[in-house]
Amino acid sequence: MVLRTISKFFLPGSLLLIATLVFLKVEFFSSLWSTVADIYPYTVFTVALLLGWRFSRSRLIFAILVLAIADRTIFYLNFEQPQSLELHLRIFNIVAFFTPINIMLIALIKERGIFTLRGMGRFLVILGQPFLFYQIIKYKFEYAFNFLDYSIIQSAFLDRIPLTQPVLLIYLLAFLITILNYILKQDVVEGNFFWALVTSFFAFLSHAIQPFSTIYFSSAGLILIASVLEYSLSMAFRDELTGLPARRSLNDTFLKLPNRYSIAMIDVDNFKKINDQYGHDIGDQVLRMIATKLLKVSGGGKAFRYGGEEFTLIFAGKSVNETKPHVEDLRETISTNRFFLRNDKRPKKKPQDLSSAPKSRKIIPISVSIGVAERDENHDTPQEVLKAADKALLRAKKAGRDRVRIYGKLNP
Repeated sequence: MVLRTISKFFLPGSLLLIATLVFLKVEFFSSLWSTVADIYPYTVFTVALLLGWRFSRSRLIFAILVLAIADRTIFYLNFEQPQSLELHLRIFNIVAFFTPINIMLIALIKERGIFTLRGMGRFLVILGQPFLFYQIIKYKFEYAFNFLDYSIIQSAFLDRIPLTQPVLLIYLLAFLITILNYILKQDVVEGNFFWALVTSFFAFLSHAIQPFSTIYFSSAGLILIASVLEYSLSMAFRDELTGLPARRSLNDTFLKLPNRYSIAMIDVDNFKKINDQYGHDIGDQVLRMIATKLLKVSGGGKAFRYGGEEFTLIFAGKSVNETKPHVEDLRETISTNRFFLRNDKRPKKKPQDLSSAPKSRKIIPISVSIGVAERDENHDTPQEVLKAADKALLRAKKAGRDRVRIYGKLNP
């Protein structure tokens, strides 16, 4: 679980950033830099807009607009003409300061749609900033941004960095907040907002080396595109309610099974009665509780949400005789687990003094029935083994529920 959380943070963002660094730092690719810079930003911008619209990912569209505005602004600044150098440096500092703020805020907001009142309001805020800053500079009010030139601490190392200390400070704050946001949400998209920020930071550091900044900004957009695709893929293969791999993932696993394996079908006993009596919210809590137990099953079993109140366990390399002790332990663990119906006055967070907390009024008995089958000469495919396990499951339910049955064996 920890490994998965760490990998979701680093992938794919860190790999795309490393690939960009290698591309721009290795002289072998230098002949491609200008060509890539001519195509890359427009390709990323178009794909991000189409993907954001098609998948209703407004944050992707907002972030790509921020990156595109920063890229084109830096691209058209001229730092070689002495008469305009001071003005262009001031514009550069404004863009470098507000870009991480915008990306950080976009990372923190919730998806509220694109063509909604909130969505259009966010469009106006993003697109209105360049106009506002232009008006401030046009009418000679640029002294409002004098704070961007302040040196907070005296440091020879910081003086060598081509970014002012307020810009460095706001980037550091944005890094910390996006990392914290990922820790709280543990979502692949949230983690890659951090990597998009880091990549945009490299873009500002290399602003004087064209076309480096354009390629960095484009890679920042590509990181966000890849994270949305990764999230969509994980949603297709993972059950949102329980967090278990879903039916599509089960079918994919079927293609990779060895010659020897067992499959267990699990059904929550009297689940319809639980839903009818206590409501679907309680039913969902029961399913999540079952899922946590399935994730801890011994014997190397891999759990899947099959659908409704049914789950599947695959034991690769094990016969039914080797599998049965593990599913028996699972069945017993679930049946002896006490599921408390939450009291209406019970606080959502666990109080420090448990003795003063309102007690739950009722314990709901939860049990599962399990059917197990293995691959043999009569059941040569995973689908056939699954059907056999389902038949054994029906026998378990007819025998009184809360028990395990093996396909083809007459259990008492």
